[in-house]
Amino acid sequence: MIHADLGRDTISRHIYGQFAEHLGRDIYDGFWTKSGTGRWHLRDDVIAALRKIQVPNVRWPGGCFADRYHWQDGIGAPEQRPTIVNTMWGNVTEDNSFGTHEYLELTERLGAAPFIVGNVGSGTPREMAEWWEYVSFDGTSPMTALREKNGRHTPWSVRLWGVGNESWGCGGNMTPEYYADVYKRFATFLAAYGPVRPFRIATGPNSEDYHWTDVVMRDAGRMIDGLDLHYYTVVGSWAHKGSATDFSEREWFTALQKALHVEDLITRHAAVMDQYDPRKRVALVVGEWGLWHDVEPGTNPGFLYQQNSLRDALVAAVSLDIFNRHADRVRMANIAQTINVLQAMILTQGDRMILTPTYHVFELYTVHHDAVLLPLTFEGAQPRYEYEGQSIPAVSGSASRDKEGRVHVTLTNLDPNRAWTVNGEIAGAHVSRASGRVLTASALNAHNTFDQPAAVEPAPFTGVRVSGEKLTVELPPKSIVVVELQ
Repeated sequence: MIHADLGRDTISRHIYGQFAEHLGRDIYDGFWTKSGTGRWHLRDDVIAALRKIQVPNVRWPGGCFADRYHWQDGIGAPEQRPTIVNTMWGNVTEDNSFGTHEYLELTERLGAAPFIVGNVGSGTPREMAEWWEYVSFDGTSPMTALREKNGRHTPWSVRLWGVGNESWGCGGNMTPEYYADVYKRFATFLAAYGPVRPFRIATGPNSEDYHWTDVVMRDAGRMIDGLDLHYYTVVGSWAHKGSATDFSEREWFTALQKALHVEDLITRHAAVMDQYDPRKRVALVVGEWGLWHDVEPGTNPGFLYQQNSLRDALVAAVSLDIFNRHADRVRMANIAQTINVLQAMILTQGDRMILTPTYHVFELYTVHHDAVLLPLTFEGAQPRYEYEGQSIPAVSGSASRDKEGRVHVTLTNLDPNRAWTVNGEIAGAHVSRASGRVLTASALNAHNTFDQPAAVEPAPFTGVRVSGEKLTVELPPKSIVVVELQ
């Protein structure tokens, strides 16, 4: 049943955020490419594609790279910027041609909010405070003078600000007690500039680390606006994660089973947060999530380049459904990562670009951006997808009502072998017509390539019927459907 009369929480568009790290070919040869004259510039085709999915924010410069990044290396004349070695990702030379100004030009062209992660692990409170001043202060100061010298008079007024990344690991190997004190020190020096106040996002837990959440919320919660949870879906082991395209139904089932586990993580971390923040002022930010496979054969292991199949699309859909359903606490998320890295939206090869199945999920789900979450319940026994004595829900979904009053329902059939028919009622709304689109393919591992870029893409959906308050949706096997009700 869809309870169109019981909507309360808004699904923040920021749940559909992206992540761009100085890693592999995400920035360089992804967003940022060389022209025939040898100068770097933003890719127009990439920007056009990302505008179509209405990217709400872009997290940058990392990731683990963030706590090795000193922002003043990336400003000024590009030819005068120092080079560094990216010791975190492949030991490649970073020329710093993509820095603060280039990143903020990218977010402006995308119409997205910038989300900068500051350096806590190897940086200082002064360094972070000066970066914040450089991008956000509208007045006279040494940092605004430097900004003007570099060609920008008005500030960008950056609001989303990460205070370190994975401080329990690559960001410093800190204990939660130590990080809470360090966080408070750094956050103290992020001053409000008139109406521009930083939305301060603290390093959150690694997957099931509930102790981290408890200590950081207890000791620093009053100074935190968002807490950054990281969780990756890994089918095998971290040493042998498995191929992105060569897999069996067993690995299909396991990927979806592990993706669904994020619901338990969110529920349990939110319960800990509730002890210190019962009014839910602090947002739970899922700052890194997605499927992590072995790299494609023949590519640099440090570049994390992987293909993206229909399986990735379903993992994205069920994850987004979960984030939507927890909109009261989850108000931001960032899939890892945007281009050529991990569960990407886009893959590039020279001047060519392809859109992945995951990209198409994000396009289908734009209907939920800033819409009111509607309770969605299944009548009777919920369908189950069974495999080798185990089972998971066969159907995932979420529903919302947009500002024009249209109701949208996204439904995903996780079962690769069986079509499922979903019958329900629409309470509190009169519906006279329905339309939809579907994303599916014949093979579990169907994916887009540079030779076949449209192997997996949305198509019109005819399996939906409405009659009065009754709704019937016939879901094909292994499919994602979006339905609009008017």
